[in-house]
Amino acid sequence: MNNIKLCAAGALMAVALSSCHIYKKYELPVNDSQIVGDFKKAVDTPVDSTALPYLGWEKIFQDPKLQNLIHLALANNKDLKNAKLNVDIARAQLKGAKLSYFPAVAISPNGGTATYGGNKMDWTDMNWSYTIPLSVSWEIDAFAKILNRKRGAQVSMEMSKDYEQAVHSQIVCGVASAYYSLVMLNQQLDLTKRTCDIWAEQVTSMELLKEAGRTTEAAVVQSRANLYNIQSSIPTLEHSIHSVQNTISLLLNTYPQTWDVTNTLDFSIPDQLINGIPVSYLAVRPDVRAAEKSMAVAYYSTNSARAAFYPSIVISAQGGFTNLLGSMIKNPGEWFFQLAGQLTAPIFSRGQNIASLEAAKAQQKQALNNFEYAVLSASADVSNALVSYNKNVEKNKFLQLQVDELEKSVEYTNELFMYNQSTTYLEVLTARSSLLNAQLACIANWHERAAALISLYQSVGGGR
Repeated sequence: MNNIKLCAAGALMAVALSSCHIYKKYELPVNDSQIVGDFKKAVDTPVDSTALPYLGWEKIFQDPKLQNLIHLALANNKDLKNAKLNVDIARAQLKGAKLSYFPAVAISPNGGTATYGGNKMDWTDMNWSYTIPLSVSWEIDAFAKILNRKRGAQVSMEMSKDYEQAVHSQIVCGVASAYYSLVMLNQQLDLTKRTCDIWAEQVTSMELLKEAGRTTEAAVVQSRANLYNIQSSIPTLEHSIHSVQNTISLLLNTYPQTWDVTNTLDFSIPDQLINGIPVSYLAVRPDVRAAEKSMAVAYYSTNSARAAFYPSIVISAQGGFTNLLGSMIKNPGEWFFQLAGQLTAPIFSRGQNIASLEAAKAQQKQALNNFEYAVLSASADVSNALVSYNKNVEKNKFLQLQVDELEKSVEYTNELFMYNQSTTYLEVLTARSSLLNAQLACIANWHERAAALISLYQSVGGGR
């Protein structure tokens, strides 16, 4: 007998020790990955509320017309509305998981009567039986089955909020990107039209010089051909402007229409770009946070799979009012009460519990791999955006110098040609073409800097 007691106590202790793990809350597995360890250090870094990821989009995009468009997009965009509804769905599921701790209560009144032998029915002489029971059942969460489901639902709701933030950021940066593209195209169209006016004057001048015998018909024809070449680019630019206008309308969830923009090549540069981007910013990115929470969901799923090996304990109670007492029907009825307990322990489930646990462990490893990739991908995005912005700022200085020199070249070459010096019309044509290309390159570089700023802001998790 003593040996049996010792064996039973040992078995109970083994069960208790092996089940301790299923009660633990999720923690970053820093010992399993250097990347996770580095991320944990970044997460523990004190937060600077003035850092780039924490700045509201109004402080990054200060153009009033752009701000108005972003406000409209955030209010109307269907993707953001669906993301918010996903948060509501996850919140409802969490509520259901929390209520799993409460007892289940049900009432099921019933009554009836019967007659046998084929006699004529006399409803007044028949004995009616009735029962008005109220049943209560409560599962004791002795092995954290409900606890892990609740924790998993909590993390899932937090993931939904991260996805909502990601959609919010995409909408803000998407509108800003389309807006700056429209500004660039308007600037290119304006420059092209002004250049056409200059070339048209040049054609007139060439015709007068031909009449004066100072140039040839070939030069006149060449000047007209170059004018037509520049004019041919105007329809292409106008088509692109129309397409971007429709893109903005789609982001704002409205019918295609024309949107007004500020046609200047100015935008503010956040001071936070001066000192670079620390690694701790990656912890703010919605996709990285969601990937980290995916590991938590997989962790709790593994714990739930482990908990399936342990017994379920259910306490049930039933009480109510009835007139059916054994084989007798007694009127009036009396109160009754029943109390029961049930323990169900899995012994052989055809390998389903083992398979579920192995699958959960594999999914947990997948979640870790996905998280590591998300961190590395985020690092690459931030690095690319920062380098792109800084290099385009550097490139802009040289482009501006090039434009200044080419403007002088056009002025000098045109004067030499008009005063019948050794300069040919080909040199005038080359100088004007080079100036136009350099001016268009400056506008394109401005757009590249704006795009790099938008990409950098989104890559560090901005868009609040």
